[in-house]
Amino acid sequence: MSLISYLTTIRFEAGASGGIDGDLVELGVERPLIVTDGGIRQAGLLDRLQRASGKLEGAPVFDGTPTNPTEEATEAACILYREHRCDGIVALGGGSPIDLAKGVALLATHLGPLETYAAILGGRPRITPAVAPVVAVPTTSGTGSEVGRAALITLRDGRKLGFLSPHLIPKRAVCDPELTHGLPPRLTAATGMDAVTHCVETFLSPLDNPPAEAIALDGLRRAVRHLEAAVADGSDATARREMMMAALEGGLTFQKGLGAVHALSHPLGGLRELSLHHGMLNAVLLAPVLRFNASAPAALEKYATIGSVLGLAASADLPAFFAELVARLPLPRTLSEMGVPRQVLDSVASAAVLDHSSATNPRSAGEADYRTILEEAFA
Repeated sequence: MSLISYLTTIRFEAGASGGIDGDLVELGVERPLIVTDGGIRQAGLLDRLQRASGKLEGAPVFDGTPTNPTEEATEAACILYREHRCDGIVALGGGSPIDLAKGVALLATHLGPLETYAAILGGRPRITPAVAPVVAVPTTSGTGSEVGRAALITLRDGRKLGFLSPHLIPKRAVCDPELTHGLPPRLTAATGMDAVTHCVETFLSPLDNPPAEAIALDGLRRAVRHLEAAVADGSDATARREMMMAALEGGLTFQKGLGAVHALSHPLGGLRELSLHHGMLNAVLLAPVLRFNASAPAALEKYATIGSVLGLAASADLPAFFAELVARLPLPRTLSEMGVPRQVLDSVASAAVLDHSSATNPRSAGEADYRTILEEAFA
């Protein structure tokens, strides 16, 4: 087993979820709320976790997490948390339940409406250490939310906002690759491309953080090497382990900031009438954004470094490489294939400028730039 203390404590090994009672004891959590979604319950993963844990058997469960977490769902889970006088949360699932759990941990311990704590509204310093402890148990390999400081939640008015604070990092990440065995190919591909995008964007961020860059490159190498094998065979233990580590590493590098892919995928994911998958959006947007960023001052050197890590020829076209990778996966290739109507592109471009991820894109992007990227991704 690898015991890693980097931002938080991570237990990473096959079967790690069976030891969750020890994590709860160490954190002093006596009355946990389980936050998950209906798909996880239907797949039997909730029952599996509860059977392995004396502390979780009979614990209250909120399984109403939507595909993209919402303010309403956060409030509903918070009511359950308070009704049962809970003192901690176990988040079981992909990025959506984990982000929702972070929102509950914040809302249950802080006064005021949720938007008070949004990053773009000056909310970061308002988030205190009083945040309830979260134990994150990922069941997909993509978001890295189990070690991330951010929660993305769509408010009632349709804004998908980021809530960022080191206090929102789960106190424990329980990474058990066995929980991802049998994940459907399309979802494996979408979450895997999410991990790929995290590693690429954090490496390209202009902020100075060499350790994060090294982690990003290692995660990217693992993901690109093993993603297609994981998609082809859901029971490939090596591929599943490597993809979970790649996703974890992508999450560990969030401290360096993301970029234009996420600045666009966040408002697109906030379109409630479509319920678009975040990883699929990132897959579609990655190549167009890389083409846009190619003229950034540091792009030439950094693109060459990525190519070298991936074993590409010095003359390789990096955006084309990732476009071809997506084309080999069971994923949509354009926004139009995902059902995005052209009439929303203007509002998405406007929202992207305001998104917190835009500030760390390697090339400054205005509304017209984002509209151009969207048009390329739409066709």
